[in-house]
Amino acid sequence: LPVKKKPRTFYSAEQLEELEKMFQEDHYPDSEKRREIAAVVGVTPQRILVWFQNRRAKWRKLQNLSIKGNRKYPASSA
Repeated sequence: LPVKKKPRTFYSAEQLEELEKMFQEDHYPDSEKRREIAAVVGVTPQRILVWFQNRRAKWRKLQNLSIKGNRKYPASSA
């Protein structure tokens, strides 16, 4: 039997703004915090869990890129 995939969740600008604000406060919200965020944003806690997982992956990727960028062009000592 084929696995039923959950349809993609699209977030409004206001929802994303709220999620980003929460991400700045805490990259790893616990289940209670996820339920609170879900109530504010208007989606399920499971969607919040997935959003934070994806956002952390994006954050790590950006961190790695900035580190590589700094190594590629080291500041001159002059």
